[in-house]
Amino acid sequence: YKKLTGEFEGVLTGKGLNWGGSKLRKEATGYGSVYFAENFLKVYDKDLKGKRCTVSGSGNVAIYTIEKLYDVGAIPISCSDSRGTIYHKSGIELASLKAVKEIQQQSLEAYAALHPDAVYTCASHYPKDGHAVWHIPCDVAFPSATQNELTLVDAQKLVENGCMLVNEGANMPTTPEAVEYLRLHNVLFSPGKAANSGGVATSQLEMSQNASMSNWSAEEVDIKLRTIMKTVFKTAYDTSVEFGCEGDLVKGANIAGFRKVADSMIEQGSV
Repeated sequence: YKKLTGEFEGVLTGKGLNWGGSKLRKEATGYGSVYFAENFLKVYDKDLKGKRCTVSGSGNVAIYTIEKLYDVGAIPISCSDSRGTIYHKSGIELASLKAVKEIQQQSLEAYAALHPDAVYTCASHYPKDGHAVWHIPCDVAFPSATQNELTLVDAQKLVENGCMLVNEGANMPTTPEAVEYLRLHNVLFSPGKAANSGGVATSQLEMSQNASMSNWSAEEVDIKLRTIMKTVFKTAYDTSVEFGCEGDLVKGANIAGFRKVADSMIEQGSV
């Protein structure tokens, strides 16, 4: 960009640390997802400590969701890739997962080979119209892989197994039918447009550092990320209360997002 335009205004994010990037950018979506879930559960006098959590995926979002879940005292018990799912009852061994996925870039079969007590389910053996990871009994589910990965069949199993919260780390991982089923059965639901905003929020923090010629520590970025995710949750939740649908963060986030854009357009004379 700099070579093509002759300008550098700090508007490209996700850069390497040697080129004005921010610490924790890779971790931000996963960390932020967990912070959002913490804020949601706190409303109902609950927390993640000791909770058994299923996580799908094994990329940045999933890996750093798992890492942060351990930090807050939860027990992440699953991960997945396009070929299959790992269920590790005692908890995912994070160092092994990082080695297999970030260094060796192998399938999760390699993780299973390292941990004989972990159960590996090949994708060809998944339930019809479903995914094995959501059929593992859990307290909280973190879909963190890809779009439409959590179906109605999966939602039915989550409800049957007593899951209390589905917190989206990926973009639109839950099908509309599954979202509606979860709502009807009083399962808390965090939509990705709010719950996974930690990544784009940290891109904004990267831009702030670039604009001020600053270089914040990982601890500073993490503190700011926590604050942002608390604000995002509060905005969505408070809006749901204001419009008579307390706890429905799909409606709360949609209304809050629309109102922010609409107000800006009106103030700038576009409407």
